[in-house]
Amino acid sequence: MTSQHTSSIGNGLSNFSVGSILSRRYRGNVRTASGKLRFAVVCSSNMNRSMEAHSILSKKGFTVSSFGTGTKVKLPGPAANMPNMYSFSTTYAAIYNDLAGKDFNLYTQNGLLNMLERNKQIKPRPERFQECTETFDVVICCEERVFNQAMEYMISREIKSEHICHIINIDIQDNHEEATLGAFMMCDICRQLEMCRNLNDDIEDVLSTFEEKSKREILHVPFFY
Repeated sequence: MTSQHTSSIGNGLSNFSVGSILSRRYRGNVRTASGKLRFAVVCSSNMNRSMEAHSILSKKGFTVSSFGTGTKVKLPGPAANMPNMYSFSTTYAAIYNDLAGKDFNLYTQNGLLNMLERNKQIKPRPERFQECTETFDVVICCEERVFNQAMEYMISREIKSEHICHIINIDIQDNHEEATLGAFMMCDICRQLEMCRNLNDDIEDVLSTFEEKSKREILHVPFFY
């Protein structure tokens, strides 16, 4: 459901009223020099879903960054109770080399090495959303838990401007096939949002239309930077 129908958000967070936030005086969202909106895509570890979207959105010409909200980067291991854990400061190349050294065949077959090879071509290492100093117009999260973590971070920050950031959630399963499908859905959303004459006025209509077309529930809360 879009935010105008959302009365509460999970994890015990306070209720939000989109109307009350958007009714405050604001300077409007300042786009990049090229006139494009600034997008961020966020999953838990900045490995699969957010990086697939980062790759596709970048190729389509969008101004995009990607992040994770977890405390550690977590990747599947040889068993469900044996994940591979890394700090966000570990480069994709270092993670690739570590996994290739542990079991090249296993991590080739499950797609992790191919995923890391792609990631290396996009940026050096995963990044945490909570450590980011950039400002964005739209942040798209890939699951509700990540959405809640992103909101908790935004709530904890001191408001320093009246630039509005719209945080959106669309649930995407954490597998390679769903990540690709989700990336193209995000591309559709971003294209529609970038066509808006006034993002803050028009975003609700865009998200409602997308919900009807995709049959996917969308969560949306705006925050001030």
